[in-house]
Amino acid sequence: MMMTKNFLITFSLLVLQCSLIAQRIPSKDTQIIEARMCLSEEDGKNATIYGYDEQGQFVKLRVGTNNFICLADDPKKSGFSVAAYHKNLDPYMARGRQLKNEGKKFQEIFKIRGEEIEAGNYNIPDKSTLYVMNGEYDENGAPIKTYLRYVFYIPFATARSTGLPTSPVRNGGPWIMDAGTYRAHIMINPINTN
Repeated sequence: MMMTKNFLITFSLLVLQCSLIAQRIPSKDTQIIEARMCLSEEDGKNATIYGYDEQGQFVKLRVGTNNFICLADDPKKSGFSVAAYHKNLDPYMARGRQLKNEGKKFQEIFKIRGEEIEAGNYNIPDKSTLYVMNGEYDENGAPIKTYLRYVFYIPFATARSTGLPTSPVRNGGPWIMDAGTYRAHIMINPINTN
């Protein structure tokens, strides 16, 4: 009897969660428009777009013709977050998503990808870009208070090789994160005026 009751509670919560996700998944067109917000109009109109189908599964929404890949907001997470990156980063990014879906945490993903890159399973480009826009949704489901940050991957670079500090010297200034590792990147977090 107790097992049946626990099953019913778990099943009910799962149905509720799926229902809430389904209600929050914007149309394909809306996801494409929002995912492109990180890029210029010109770059965004020809980018490949990944987003979510009606069941909340991660899918390719549109095949693009240029060097950019955009990611729509994940309906399972709170707030608004979209990203865009150069297509050369896709094997690296796709592997990170796969490991995360397997339940791996940040440090484990960091270690696994490092080992795989060292083994030659895939390459991380010697330089590449990532743009991330965060914000909130208003009562109508439109993104508001958006904030764009910039990431420039330069694997294995250090503070010494770049002349950049390893933490921000002042608000909005560039700095190098994960220096000396395959994930070394220049961070630029403009001052948030929202």
